[in-house]
Amino acid sequence: MKRGILFVLSGPSGVGKGTVCAALRGKQPELIYSVSATTRSPREGEQDGVNYFFKTREQFMRMIEADALLEHAEYVGNYYGTPREFVEKTLSEGKDIILEIEVQGAIKVREKFSEGVFIFLMPPSLNELKQRIVGRGTESQATIDHRLSVAVEEMNLLHHYDYAVVNDEIDQACARIGAIMTAEHCKRERFLGELFQQFETVQTAENG
Repeated sequence: MKRGILFVLSGPSGVGKGTVCAALRGKQPELIYSVSATTRSPREGEQDGVNYFFKTREQFMRMIEADALLEHAEYVGNYYGTPREFVEKTLSEGKDIILEIEVQGAIKVREKFSEGVFIFLMPPSLNELKQRIVGRGTESQATIDHRLSVAVEEMNLLHHYDYAVVNDEIDQACARIGAIMTAEHCKRERFLGELFQQFETVQTAENG
């Protein structure tokens, strides 16, 4: 069985990662969504175990101590992390996973899963990003200014990623990501191991 591919979708806060990820899963229902754990409070409409595993700070610290997270990072005063067991089990079953996380977390995942495919979701412009954050209606001006400052720093980390996709329109962004996924599945490196195993099987049968 071919090993699944870990696709990491990341980008600055407010760029639309969650919206694009949800639309992508609607178009590709076989794509498994890796639910992250976080200490931040749920936004309106978010559900525990669906959007995030919402944890208290004490619960999250215990997960870190138990090495139960593939990565974790603090972002704007809250912790985010990826449960390790679910990701590893799903990949071993030959299923693809889409992991939607903040930039700090993506960099750490890259250190442990170099075979993953890392996609940076970019806003059309910083002004557009600001309007999206303001449009949420949930952030104070100080928080908005801080998020924009962090966004600039994060966009300077683009060289850690394999691909960059501009989220100017959701369907187009999904189409670009879908094209990346198809291309990754067609890479010769993903077939070499399987072909080698088949060759060994034939040789063993002939010699047996």
